[in-house]
Amino acid sequence: MSEILITFNPGSSTIKLGLYRMAEDGPVRLGRGVIDLRRTPLLLHVVEGPTVADIPLRAEVTEDLHELIDETLDWLSDHFALQGIAAAGHRVVHGGDAFSGATLITDDTLATIARFVDLAPLHQPQSLRLIRAIRHLRPDLPQSASFDTAFHRTQSDIVRRFALPREMFDAGIKRYGFHGLSYKFAASRLRELAPDLAAGRVVAAHLGSGASLCALENGESRDTSMGFSTLDGIPMATRCGALDPGVVIHLLKQQGQSLASVEDILYHRSGLLGVSGISADSRDLLGSDQPAAREAIALFTHRIAQEIAALATTLGGLDAVVFTAGIGEHQPSIRAAVCARLAWLGVTLDDNANSASATRIDAQDSKVGVFVIPTDEEQVIATEACALLMSSREA
Repeated sequence: MSEILITFNPGSSTIKLGLYRMAEDGPVRLGRGVIDLRRTPLLLHVVEGPTVADIPLRAEVTEDLHELIDETLDWLSDHFALQGIAAAGHRVVHGGDAFSGATLITDDTLATIARFVDLAPLHQPQSLRLIRAIRHLRPDLPQSASFDTAFHRTQSDIVRRFALPREMFDAGIKRYGFHGLSYKFAASRLRELAPDLAAGRVVAAHLGSGASLCALENGESRDTSMGFSTLDGIPMATRCGALDPGVVIHLLKQQGQSLASVEDILYHRSGLLGVSGISADSRDLLGSDQPAAREAIALFTHRIAQEIAALATTLGGLDAVVFTAGIGEHQPSIRAAVCARLAWLGVTLDDNANSASATRIDAQDSKVGVFVIPTDEEQVIATEACALLMSSREA
């Protein structure tokens, strides 16, 4: 029986699953699924090749997720013959400076992962719950962690440092960067599509509910819009993006708001939702004729273009732009608005290619290549988990 690898990619309100057959030349995808934790009752949405199925789940969302994961694994075991499951791989948003790559999960690594909960409060607790749930249900099953922050360890201290007292940098208050698994996949895919451009100066834009941009040089991270926390950089669905810290001081001191209230504003009530007052979903805003909706989109695309120009400064030029993740892959009008603001850099789109969300969407006379690359974080998790498991067996 073939050994099966299962991957978990938790978001703030979803759990994405991947199922892979382990092979000598790497993992082969069998299917994928997603559980929306906001839905009642819960539903497991599964895609297996051309087959799509929605499976109702009896379990409810609990603090430990034991019942949910148990029921999910039971269904997957029946459908995919998971008796041969060999390992579980997890996306973990924050690894700080403790991890420069993927690692097998031990008691020590789990305790280290738990130390970073306060730095990624929307995502880190979800990863911990999933890891602990698998440990509870299958204590002998090897598990691995793939870290979003690890990809950005190639950045220089000048890029990572805030203009704060030096001892704060040494204590871990620095720019870490996120969405690293997505950028790792985009860099490898661009290397297949356009190796000459991939070896040069590229800015990748991961645009989804969470969003950031990354400066790549020869496929390695040199700078990113997200820094110490997942609040930084461009505006997102409900997160504010870069903010004058004086605003936080003002809210706490002059307005007398509680720390919990300010945290709620910055993480859950800002971004596209806050500016528009209508929705956190850019699709809703693009379909609205309300001035506030148009303003939210204009602010979003302005800040994306601004960050691309800033990251081009780090790189010393710009050879290509890559759009990825939900908004980046599926919303031509967002891409067009961003690239229109970058015309001074020589960015020109092929309107037909952009409308069709083709892989390459720059016009023939564009000085900068522009690509749409669907991200696949689960594939990165699976590849890293497979390599770790094989390595541990050889050892």
